[in-house]
Amino acid sequence: MAYPVLSTYRLQLRGSQSGEAFTFADAEKLLDYLNGLGVSHLYLSPILTASPSSTHGYDVTDPTTVSGELGGGDGLARLSEAAKARGLGLVVDIVPNHVGVETPENNAWWWDVLRHGRDSEFASFFDIDWDLDPDGRIVLPVLGSDDDVAGLAVDRDVLRLGDLAFPIAPGTDAGAGAQVHDRQHYRLVGWRNGACGYRRFFSITSLAGLRQEDPAVFERTHAEVARWFAEGLVDGVRIDHPDGLTDPAGYLQMLRRLLGPQAWIVIEKILAVGEPLDLSLPIGGTTGYDVLREVGGVFIDPAGAEALTAMVDSAGFEYAAVPDMLRELKIRTTTETLASELARVCRTIRAESGAGHPQLADAVAALLTNIGVYRCDYPVLSQILGVAIGHTAAADPGLAAPLAVVATALANPGGESAARLQQLCGAMTAKSVEDCYFYRDPRLVSLNEVGGEPQLFGVSAAEFHRSAAVRARLWPQTMTTLSTHDTKRGEDVRARIGVLSQVPSLWAQLVDRWEAHTPSPDPLTGLFLWQNIFGVWPADGVVSTELRRRLHDYTEKAIREAAAKTSWNDPDTGFERAVHGWLDAVLDGPVAAELTELVTQLEPHAHNDALGQKLLSLTVPGIPDVYQGTELWEDSLVDPDNRRPVDYAERLTELDRLAHPKIRVVAAALHARRDRPDTFLHGGYLPVLATGSAAEHVVAFLRGNDVLVAVTRWTVRLRERGWADTVLALPDGTWTDRLTGARLHGSVHAEDLFGSLPIALLEKAHD
Repeated sequence: MAYPVLSTYRLQLRGSQSGEAFTFADAEKLLDYLNGLGVSHLYLSPILTASPSSTHGYDVTDPTTVSGELGGGDGLARLSEAAKARGLGLVVDIVPNHVGVETPENNAWWWDVLRHGRDSEFASFFDIDWDLDPDGRIVLPVLGSDDDVAGLAVDRDVLRLGDLAFPIAPGTDAGAGAQVHDRQHYRLVGWRNGACGYRRFFSITSLAGLRQEDPAVFERTHAEVARWFAEGLVDGVRIDHPDGLTDPAGYLQMLRRLLGPQAWIVIEKILAVGEPLDLSLPIGGTTGYDVLREVGGVFIDPAGAEALTAMVDSAGFEYAAVPDMLRELKIRTTTETLASELARVCRTIRAESGAGHPQLADAVAALLTNIGVYRCDYPVLSQILGVAIGHTAAADPGLAAPLAVVATALANPGGESAARLQQLCGAMTAKSVEDCYFYRDPRLVSLNEVGGEPQLFGVSAAEFHRSAAVRARLWPQTMTTLSTHDTKRGEDVRARIGVLSQVPSLWAQLVDRWEAHTPSPDPLTGLFLWQNIFGVWPADGVVSTELRRRLHDYTEKAIREAAAKTSWNDPDTGFERAVHGWLDAVLDGPVAAELTELVTQLEPHAHNDALGQKLLSLTVPGIPDVYQGTELWEDSLVDPDNRRPVDYAERLTELDRLAHPKIRVVAAALHARRDRPDTFLHGGYLPVLATGSAAEHVVAFLRGNDVLVAVTRWTVRLRERGWADTVLALPDGTWTDRLTGARLHGSVHAEDLFGSLPIALLEKAHD
């Protein structure tokens, strides 16, 4: 590795056809700024050729080339060279699980398969269900209804229907469009049929799964990535959604051999609370959602749980029944949204077990609800599936017989059934939990985050310290983060909403008053949206046209994802109009003034927590990522809102001034990592406990023997009680606060330690 990865800065690249270009050349212009900020590596979103108008790059259409819109291979080389000249390196996000097929002609491999069927040289590249159609055709659910086939028209060697275009197999172009269609290697069907002839990314029809378990496919799709490392252009990769692959562990082994022992590899592995990452995986760790939960959770005041729970209970959201709701959502997702995938799993189970059962699909769906992780075929999780089978049978003895069929098929760990069950499990979990439940639970929405567990109200200091100590020992190179392109809310929005855990009674009183004056169309929808509105409400109370648009866009996405009153597939236009009308009434009515007043009242506490969690994320064991723009206050909601262009001119000015507290913290922590790499890469982790009546308001730890970090929390109560006799005993020696310049030693009163900032980054002076 040319440059050891000490920290990363995530950049969202996009081509000109997206409408908001940010290319390699634009990234190159930021190098001096990012070097000054203190990062060691630029972390680039996917850079392989994607759909022309892609705003994210995860819909790769040609994995063999660097996107020409971004600057091509030459642009990447120039960026890498310019970065190296400043002592910086590159990390790139890659997408092995799927490619984009929304517009087939943009993907040469997919187009060839559609034209030639099984005879295509690329037929084995895709995970195609050739048995779904009786005639062995690829089922493509791209039509509004099956009847749309009648509208197909022949245009030389292409079948067209509106903007849709599909290739015609050689020698089959005679006759009307529908007749020609009947001779093709694919069959176009209505998307509501619930049938799809290939493995998708979750339920997204426009993303077709790749067979990376085939060495030939792996070699072809990773040749360009291998070149980056062979030529020293890139130092590390982030792997998108490895759990979707047939054999994630096998894939990572192949990737490690290809890229070499020094390449930094992190995977988008979403761990359940308490789920260990398998130590046999040849990687640095995850992309940090587990750490995100811990860092943010330690600022949530557990004292607020009872009142906030009572609040949602009174609105009809029975919190004690959440496990039952989750079980129902998982069943519905498996049997409806992922019906095609479930049917394929059942077919493979029947084939590999030599038996069937009328309730086989019911048994599989019920089993998945009891697994509790994205997939459980990693060696460290080997006991989970057996336990889940036992729990499923105990809960419903009538499923014992079909479960026996399932267990028989799964007895071969390398069989198709075993792999497809795991792939279905991950898709079910993502669609039911992240993309549905997280938009329904209205108790404290800052907890509804990727990798989060909203039913666990925050994270205790004890849990936080234990997890960090284990990570320092086992996974010191895992990524840590607070914001990503996939987070449901930006870090500062979560911090502000989290403060509500400290003032639950006040929040309940205000929402009651607001609902009485401007009632939401649905109480639970209202409870959910009130928090998000508060989370992004401007401190000056001026709702710009842009913010209004962003809130309306978010609201529509949130209520459709929740799928309680409306949905993407079956939107209830009446309900949606009512919600949008209510939102405008909130933005323009008297409630707005009270929202501004509340934000003014709680903003110091929100900033306290935002700074605290930022410092923790940059100093706990792991490699921290700073998502673009988050070195200043930011108010992002879910994608695409969190992929908006960043004002780097403002950030450059603030970096020069270092008056803004957040960029001051980011720069200080990142430069500390540069100055003391051994401390942060290899140093241990030791909690440092405050003493005194307000000791619970301090979270502190030692990295190695020369860096001490301390933050404050639960400041609403702290402001009422004061620090009183609270002290933090520093290890021997003289310590300097990198943020303030203060020199400290011995037992330091909390009032002195946190006199000018609610956080401290102490470095031991050289003897």
